[in-house]
Amino acid sequence: MTAAHPTSGPGRPESEFGALSTLRVATYNIHKGVQGVGPARRLEIHNLGHAVEQLDADLVCLQEVRKLNRQGERRFARWPEQPQADFLCPEGYRAVYETNAYTRHGEHGNALLTRWPVVRHGHEDMSDHRFEQRGLLHVEVTLGSQPVHAIVVHLGLIRGSRVRQVAQLQRYVEREVPPGEPLVVAGDFNDWGARMRPAMNDVGLVDLVMPRCATYPSRLPLAQLDFIYGRGLRPVSLSVPRGRIWARMSDHLPLVAEFALD
Repeated sequence: MTAAHPTSGPGRPESEFGALSTLRVATYNIHKGVQGVGPARRLEIHNLGHAVEQLDADLVCLQEVRKLNRQGERRFARWPEQPQADFLCPEGYRAVYETNAYTRHGEHGNALLTRWPVVRHGHEDMSDHRFEQRGLLHVEVTLGSQPVHAIVVHLGLIRGSRVRQVAQLQRYVEREVPPGEPLVVAGDFNDWGARMRPAMNDVGLVDLVMPRCATYPSRLPLAQLDFIYGRGLRPVSLSVPRGRIWARMSDHLPLVAEFALD
């Protein structure tokens, strides 16, 4: 884990921490900021910037975030000069990014955008085979004197890979997150039918099960592939933003959860 000074960088003033009664968490697979196929491909990263602001979440967990992509830079005149995590980061937030995958044209991974001061962050490779490069991003933030841990994941396409990756996640949590400190695990689980939920529940991570929370595919959502689990926090609401603009920006819809800080 890499330490960061807890009061450095953007964040809410200390006086606001005591008034916080809920923690709002969003997860969003942004599909590298580009949608469409072939000549119809279009750059959506600017729309995604507005979308992230509209989520109004304390923690925004992002997957398929590009640090750089030379092909995209050549193709799109409005390709941002900043890495996507920094470009999407609203004013007053801090971005933490770690690479999962290296490709011929660049690299991409997971990111966390947070309103709260960052204490430390780390990364662990979760690749199960050479055809899928996966990883977890762990960020510890502080809400006043209360540490809160957030882990961003993007699990594999093969069920066996996901089973092994969740087992690795369990070991990581046992090793890196103190039992008494609140924890959020969020991301694209690629988990058709929520089959990983019992394994997550086994280590105290629970989510809210709600109807109409399908997140994939964005144009005609049929399944919830994205999940937000919490430990030491009480889930109170779960929602999926819908509408034409949300359906255009990525192949996933975002998922937003609120947890009570009891």
